[in-house]
Amino acid sequence: MLILQQLHNLSDDGVKYQVRDRLSFMRFLGLQMEDKIPDAKTIWLYRERLKSQGLTQVLFERFHEQLAKHGYIARGGQMIDATFVEVPRQRNTKEENTQIKLGTTPEDWQSKPNKLAQKDVDARWTKKNEERYYGYKNHINADQANKLIRDYAVSDASVHDSQVFEGLLDDQFGAKGKKRAIYADSAYRSKEQEANLQESNIPSRVCEKGARNHPLTKEQKAANKEKSKIRSRIEHIFGAQAQMGGHSVRTIGMVQARIKIGLMNLNYNMKRLVQLLRKDRKGMFAAG
Repeated sequence: MLILQQLHNLSDDGVKYQVRDRLSFMRFLGLQMEDKIPDAKTIWLYRERLKSQGLTQVLFERFHEQLAKHGYIARGGQMIDATFVEVPRQRNTKEENTQIKLGTTPEDWQSKPNKLAQKDVDARWTKKNEERYYGYKNHINADQANKLIRDYAVSDASVHDSQVFEGLLDDQFGAKGKKRAIYADSAYRSKEQEANLQESNIPSRVCEKGARNHPLTKEQKAANKEKSKIRSRIEHIFGAQAQMGGHSVRTIGMVQARIKIGLMNLNYNMKRLVQLLRKDRKGMFAAG
């Protein structure tokens, strides 16, 4: 039910209603018409168990075993990027926001537990291209060849992409016995980062960026264009997740956001595997 909920961007009450209403959902769950359907409270409690036992990342890694059984190991370059995942915006005072940024809970909220339960003290504001965002970020490392997510990390929206970069890198050898090249936009590039990649023998395909009085040369612009042809494939992943409502979540707090975003990444991989298997079958029939 959590998979259906994520795929169709449904609330707990919404997925319960849709399971009762749709025969396709019931078949997916192996339910009969006379069977009882878990209510919204049960769904919420189960998700709480995932949270308390820290199982979302475990489930994500377990699915990699299924990918490997089908032959979908990491083969191509690794693409790294991030997207915003917004949450309902808080109507706080300037003083309250200042206290939250300092890591303290406003005194007025401490005496009002019901109000505090509705406040997200982990989400943060940020600005990009003159647009403001409030919430979290989904940082992913995806395989260039099959567009499967290999690893991910969740942060608040104010964390710069480069701060998560190193933790997402895969320095294992790929299918050809070489370390997989890294593709990323210029936000991830720095002298220190390039030195680290060189030391680890990871080929860098990170786009270069110009600076004041030091614009990019024609050769650098041409190289960036070639790198972006591959790097841009990661946008297909974010686009597919957007269709599942992946650019926003209705949760409160970092822990809940990690569960929802983790399940979203897992569900994307499930859906992508189905597409790859269908493509392989069509290829076999065409060859036959």
